Amino acid sequence: MSTRKTLKALAHARRGVLVPGAFNALSAKVIEDLGFEAIYVTGAGVTNMWFGMPDQGFMGLAEIADHTARIRDAVELPLLVDADTGFGNALNVYHTVRTLERAGADCIQLEDQVAPKRCGHFSGKEVISTEEAVSKIKAAVDARRDSDLMIMARTDAAATHGFEAAVERAQRFAEAGADILFVEAVTQAEQVRSLPQRLATPQLMNMVIGGKTPIFNADELAQLGYGIVLYANAALQGALMGMQQALTVLRNSKQVLESGGLVAPFAERQRLVGKPEWDALEDRYT
Repeated sequence: MSTRKTLKALAHARRGVLVPGAFNALSAKVIEDLGFEAIYVTGAGVTNMWFGMPDQGFMGLAEIADHTARIRDAVELPLLVDADTGFGNALNVYHTVRTLERAGADCIQLEDQVAPKRCGHFSGKEVISTEEAVSKIKAAVDARRDSDLMIMARTDAAATHGFEAAVERAQRFAEAGADILFVEAVTQAEQVRSLPQRLATPQLMNMVIGGKTPIFNADELAQLGYGIVLYANAALQGALMGMQQALTVLRNSKQVLESGGLVAPFAERQRLVGKPEWDALEDRYT
């Protein structure tokens, strides 16, 4: 089964499949190695880890396409790719979907914020009109060449227009052809519980550590009927903590040892990046 068909089956199973975010190829390999079933290519993670900047619309199509292609080459899991607002109007969305489909995306996420967008859990968001947002989803659906490529429609309208307006927008996105719905940054537990009852299309729920949405266990979200449970930046936040801890010890003690439990062993790093396989290839071609 192709990765696109696999992802479609996961979403429609509505069993709350856990999907961590990757910000580069190595983080994607760690996710795959730990047995997760799909990977989210995170725009916030790419912006934070590659630019050292906040998630406020600094990433462009070229950057996310490049990261998608590198991650696609490194792992075999389905990839959900964060395409922000599609980087412009409906025509730009059309071009974005064509580009990311070629790069290896299995699902492309598009949102309805006014550009430049910002993290869904930041204050100060604005959204475009429902009509313009719907036209962009229609453009995305029309642009794909493979019907198994999924379009995920995200709305940030709950923060600006209220929860009911966000639900209404999500329904309009489904009618325009979106395959997965993503109502971002709901703030009340009862809203999280009600969404699968209000919307028939498979949904993603975003669990942002430290964000505005109450954290639910993935098993509970599965029971509620969510298809995907996203932890877009758990790996990033864990990596930051790990770097801070290891480098603090290095600064204070003037050394870091494998036995200290702060760093992955040298051999583990080589295993994850496939050195034994590259050594075998070297032997084959020498």
